[in-house]
Amino acid sequence: MTTAGSIDGVQPIISVRNISKTFTGKRVLENFDLDVMPGEVHGLVGQNGSGKSTFIKILAGFHAPDATSDSSVNVRGHDVTFPMRPGEAARLGLAFVHQDLGLVETASVLENMRVRRYDLGLGWRIKWRRERQYVRRILEAFGLDIDPEAQISSLRQADKAQIAIVRAFDQLRQSERGLLVLDEPTPYLPRDGVERVFRTVRDVAARGFGVLFVSHRLEEVFEITRRVTTLRDGKVVDCMPTSSLTEETLIERILGFSLEQLYPEPHTPRTERMLSVKNVSGATVDDVSFDLHKGEILGVTGLLGMGWDRLPYLLFGAEKASRGLLELGSRTIRLETLQPQGAIKSGIAFLPANRLGDGSLQTATVKENVTLAKLDEFFLSGFLRLGRERDTVERILSDYDVRPRDPERVFSTLSGGNQQKVLLAKWFETRPKVLLLHEPTQGVDVGARAQIFRRIRDAAAAGAAILLATSEYEDLPFLCDRVIVFRGGRAVAQLHGPSLTTERIVEQSFRVTLPSNLAVS
Repeated sequence: MTTAGSIDGVQPIISVRNISKTFTGKRVLENFDLDVMPGEVHGLVGQNGSGKSTFIKILAGFHAPDATSDSSVNVRGHDVTFPMRPGEAARLGLAFVHQDLGLVETASVLENMRVRRYDLGLGWRIKWRRERQYVRRILEAFGLDIDPEAQISSLRQADKAQIAIVRAFDQLRQSERGLLVLDEPTPYLPRDGVERVFRTVRDVAARGFGVLFVSHRLEEVFEITRRVTTLRDGKVVDCMPTSSLTEETLIERILGFSLEQLYPEPHTPRTERMLSVKNVSGATVDDVSFDLHKGEILGVTGLLGMGWDRLPYLLFGAEKASRGLLELGSRTIRLETLQPQGAIKSGIAFLPANRLGDGSLQTATVKENVTLAKLDEFFLSGFLRLGRERDTVERILSDYDVRPRDPERVFSTLSGGNQQKVLLAKWFETRPKVLLLHEPTQGVDVGARAQIFRRIRDAAAAGAAILLATSEYEDLPFLCDRVIVFRGGRAVAQLHGPSLTTERIVEQSFRVTLPSNLAVS
């Protein structure tokens, strides 16, 4: 184990000793130690619920750690006292990109970027023209063509993520030395966006800053970090040089056991058609048609903004289609008039990528989120059978390995991976005919990914037709029976059998030519 107060006489940017945190009698972080050195990108990995985000929220001042005599946090030679005063983290040279991005949806891009840091003139007046010019220049430096006046709620999730990252980098400009904390910064980003962020991270480290990098994408951890601290069940397993680890040994440290198989065994879909999609247009989708068979997992992918990522929203009625038909069994549904309530009644379920904003009730309990889609099943003679509802949810939480298994826990207090398992359970338990999934493993750890993959395969084996929209090219050949690649809003390539490989998916996604739409079945 290499954690120490100094390395070769160099003092760390941040030194953490014996930090613990308890919520409602449950210890979620125990005697946590960490050192991040100047110029170091330090990885922090662990399963969802292992304590990573709890530590980051302590560091940001959202939580105070448990009061113990031997705990300490030292940043750039300054001892930190808790609870931290507002703005104290920024004064210490700490900048954050939180897992939930930490943006104010009802404020503008400029206001989110510059709040508490405005350029003020006489009488404390904000120099708005200069602020707009500054924010536009910073965004352009990152290759972002976004209006500083645009409201955050009007932007795509990928744009929101990039704004949060640019804001954090910009905050560091005011410090000679400090710490950049990135908590799952890349799930929403296109691939060129990830590369741009990594270039900036390396530049920040080269200037003598420390970087704490939290990610479930182990390939990113190996690419950019120098050392890795692993957390399991709130405790530090070890801190190791990244170069001394392999993917297998790091997974074993994260889980506490070796993961024999990430992807489930393949199955053979049935020939019976479940859903026929005809001439769908809307958002960035242009006249797309395809069939989806019973027990089939059909992947749709491509570069970000090419239409595949909006398709499930159109098919569920969550976004307005300009035209198109769904044929589901004996029913024909006009997409221009489809609403989510009608889709659910027709046997269509949908898990969106933005689980907090679009897929859940954050302030409701886990129980309420799980049973929302089938609440009528728990009524008898006009009365809600609370005992039966709770027993059912306890069984579901056990089946899906949601931690903690507390039906009355507020949903927003769960870790990201456990939130995702709750939402998957919510829809899988409705036994849908058609299941639409958008980035179902986004922001979850490797153990949860394996569980989710098995659930998807089990749902298909039970007869559900599944549309999987994802940018995780590597997963698609192992999970899907077919993959449709989108470019310019059109379905331009269908891959299956020997042609269904990660390399072919990437090649088709990046092709410059734009062939005519395919009608695929």
